[in-house]
Amino acid sequence: MRVPADAQTAYVSEAEQPSGEIRRVAGAVIVVRGLIAARLYDVVRVGRERLVGEVIRLTGTRATVQVYEDTTGLRVGDPVWSTGAPLQLELGPGLLGGIFDGIQRPLPVIRDMLGDFIARGADLPRLDRRKRWPFHPMVRPGDQVRPGDVLGVVPEMPHLMHRILTPPHIRGRIEIIEAGEYGIADVVATIRTDRQVIPLSLMQHWPVRQPRPYVRKLDPDQPLITGQRVIDTLFPIARGGSAIIPGGFGTGKTVTQQSLARWSDADVIVYVGCGERGNEMTEVLQSFPKLEDPRYGGSLMNRTILIANTSNMPVAAREASIYTGITIAEYYRDMGHDVALMADSTSRWGEALREVSGRLEEIPGEEGFPAYLPARLAEFYERAGHVLCLPGDAEGENHRTGSVTLIGAVSPPGGDFSEPITQHSLRVAGTFWALDTDLARRRHFPAIHWRTSYTLYDVSRWFRGHVADDWELNRREAVALLQREGELQETVQLVGADALAETERVVLQVGRMLREDFLQQSAFGTDAHCPPDKQYWMLRVILHYYHRLDAAVRRGVSLAKALEQPLLPQIARMREWTAEAVGEAAPALIQRIDEGFEAI
Repeated sequence: MRVPADAQTAYVSEAEQPSGEIRRVAGAVIVVRGLIAARLYDVVRVGRERLVGEVIRLTGTRATVQVYEDTTGLRVGDPVWSTGAPLQLELGPGLLGGIFDGIQRPLPVIRDMLGDFIARGADLPRLDRRKRWPFHPMVRPGDQVRPGDVLGVVPEMPHLMHRILTPPHIRGRIEIIEAGEYGIADVVATIRTDRQVIPLSLMQHWPVRQPRPYVRKLDPDQPLITGQRVIDTLFPIARGGSAIIPGGFGTGKTVTQQSLARWSDADVIVYVGCGERGNEMTEVLQSFPKLEDPRYGGSLMNRTILIANTSNMPVAAREASIYTGITIAEYYRDMGHDVALMADSTSRWGEALREVSGRLEEIPGEEGFPAYLPARLAEFYERAGHVLCLPGDAEGENHRTGSVTLIGAVSPPGGDFSEPITQHSLRVAGTFWALDTDLARRRHFPAIHWRTSYTLYDVSRWFRGHVADDWELNRREAVALLQREGELQETVQLVGADALAETERVVLQVGRMLREDFLQQSAFGTDAHCPPDKQYWMLRVILHYYHRLDAAVRRGVSLAKALEQPLLPQIARMREWTAEAVGEAAPALIQRIDEGFEAI
């Protein structure tokens, strides 16, 4: 069954004559002869079933095409149609809560209309043409508009107002605009430019490989609050920054990204399952609609867009899924929203590049990856950022800002961080959350190792202004204690704990408390999300206990006697505090610590 696409899409009609024919088939890569007017990255339709493909190389009269679907059954001589346009997305109301494949085909619609499997050549509208959206104009006929001006708003979700923007590169005078209920492809306004009258609908088309324009990037000085103590306190990521999460099998990359998707304070979440196992994506697809959004209430899917391209799907579409996700994220960024994109994982994306490169018979680089792998990774991560949106200018006429925070999981074989994708990602990402296999085996989650992870973003001013003046001092002291504890652990392995001084054993004790009572955090239950105020008080209590314990030992009190106080279980239960009660519970616990040490 074939559903015709909207007239505005770039796909060819059934009556159009083929412009080329297949001359060679090598897996997902085919060579076509006769596409005379084709351009690089143009979309083509391949074979009798009109499979979707993309031109990736032009050599004389021959074009090399990567096909986004299973190429079984293609043969030399089959026809190829050129669309004359690159791979584009439909961007408009209806994206939120949607589940799409790597080239934005709606998976729930395919299931309902075509069955549980994606039929080859399935051509469905990306956004629902039947749904009506209430449109409220923000400009009037006769108004001059520039690229990025808000033409009107659509209440896409209860918490999010979808702004209908003037498309980039279009400026002129509004001729017609009216309030009402419209379909996604209906004309809601017309703009007269110097040359023509342009009709506008609620939907835009945008090429996935072309970054959407903005005025300028802003300094990354505001944190993306994730609710994960090891991240927010020790290795924060800036809003509009980029981070990578490398780790071996079973270290918790997917669970960590799902926790970030649920608890981070972003307006929109774009979750890209790129080449992951089908059971992991099934868990996401089943659990997200049932989870309550802690930020706005309702279902978590109300602010989530899922791009599902599992490991059993065609490899070329896996390569496109990353660009699909980042283009959707930029679209919501341009409205002035904060977007967090989770890419799980970029390693599978790199493997897709390697496979296509091998089919093209290109000279392989390190570990078989193509030589342009670093450039592709840099292009992807550079699309993150906190920006001043169009049509803002230096005079501050428009202060609408938005951000795309990019978090990519990396799956290095055997947990080897020296492999190419991890190393090249390190050069462009601002935050490195290194997952440790030993921590995961000891059931310490998140398994982010505090001695190998780092962040390049300085957001301490925000924490000083919004949480506490001594936030950064406490953080630095905690990092120094963990570093010192790690060094002492190496000594203990050689000579034993009895060889250490009492003050050094105090560092070991407090280091263990920091690891087990502060950094360790369950992804489920009441401790799944820890707001910054609670993080501050938890760390302050532990450091206050350290100062009193160290002072008592230096006065001559034995460490064993000092540890007899019933304070450690109370400190361990801090994670059970509610956000509302922490302001009273933490000072009360500090007072009990003082009273306990004064008694000895």
